Amino acid sequence: MHKIFLILAFLVSFAIADSFAESKRILTKFYTENPQFAKDFYCNAPFKNVNGKLEIIPSKAYTPRNAKTKKGNINKRARFIEFEHIMPAHHFGKHLNCWRKGGRKACARDSKFQKMEADMRNLVPAIGEINGDRANYRYAQAPKGLQFTQYGNCKVYVDFKNKRFYPADYSKGRIARTYLYMSEKYNIRLSKQERKLMEAWDKKYPMREEERSLESLGSTR
Repeated sequence: MHKIFLILAFLVSFAIADSFAESKRILTKFYTENPQFAKDFYCNAPFKNVNGKLEIIPSKAYTPRNAKTKKGNINKRARFIEFEHIMPAHHFGKHLNCWRKGGRKACARDSKFQKMEADMRNLVPAIGEINGDRANYRYAQAPKGLQFTQYGNCKVYVDFKNKRFYPADYSKGRIARTYLYMSEKYNIRLSKQERKLMEAWDKKYPMREEERSLESLGSTR
């Protein structure tokens, strides 16, 4: 009951986040004040606030694909949490006229894009390296027998060649419901194949308690 109360209290802020930057501030504050929820979306890797930044706590849940950059420097994106759009900005922005004129930069002042970009139903804490690797690749069902070894014990895989991202089973339900929510809320067209996959994941991976609480108030935005 205490867990549900914390989430519901936090979600009052859904109604006041008018920008992506503000959403990130609200989410950072929430995870800092409620460390029991501080695990990244893709790997369940724990993190904590260190001097205002959400830093990954070393664990068996995640091993960096590249601990260092090509120049030999420490890969900072493998150390910190970023806020990932489950449905990428490219996917929800490309339907807008401003995007056709100049992509995300051209949409910076578009009110509809700002609302979609700030929607916390579509934002999750993600390890920066994985967020960067995923880019705007579509989610897909992994081929049978695929070895999930890119990030140690983290059960995700980035197919760079085919531009697909294979998430862990425990993330698929929320991914699906987020896509279906964004599609309905903002009139975003999903391909037949994409909708079929999301509907299948939605059915196969039902809501958990925390997500159910998010769902109950997220629609008030």
